[in-house]
Amino acid sequence: MGRDKRNEDRAEHFTKMIRATMETSAWRALNPTAQALYPWLKLEWRGPQSNNNGRIRLSVRQAAQRLGVGINTAARAFQDLQAKGFLVVTLPARLGVSGAATCPCYEITEIALPHGTANTGRRLFKEWQAGADYPVIKATAHNPTGRNQNSKPCHQNEDSNVTKLVTRKAGTSPK
Repeated sequence: MGRDKRNEDRAEHFTKMIRATMETSAWRALNPTAQALYPWLKLEWRGPQSNNNGRIRLSVRQAAQRLGVGINTAARAFQDLQAKGFLVVTLPARLGVSGAATCPCYEITEIALPHGTANTGRRLFKEWQAGADYPVIKATAHNPTGRNQNSKPCHQNEDSNVTKLVTRKAGTSPK
């Protein structure tokens, strides 16, 4: 008896890279790390049957591990893909009240959204021009004054309904 080939085929997961996408000026302007990251992001897409475009998650640490680069290099690759129109952040990264962090959700503009009426994605990279980058959403710093500074964030209530984050120098008392 031979091996069951059907089970082997299900284990394989692949993505296609479209030549027309790779021949755009936006693709040529990407740094090599961003070009290497793009297929990894497309592999996170589950296909047209269970379309998760707009909810694709891949953290910077996971990307750095898959690419074999540092975290800062992987973060710059995500930013470069956003700036050239290949990725759009649909839900920014956040730290939940339980302390569990979630990475951003991405939309790959080459692929159609699940609730969209068009069969193709927005393909923002086709309209990209040198010097006219798209806006980039970076993760916010949880240390607003920088590392090893003498100010710490503290909560100060001015109104019972509004909580505002105010920074003050360490060692000073709130008013």
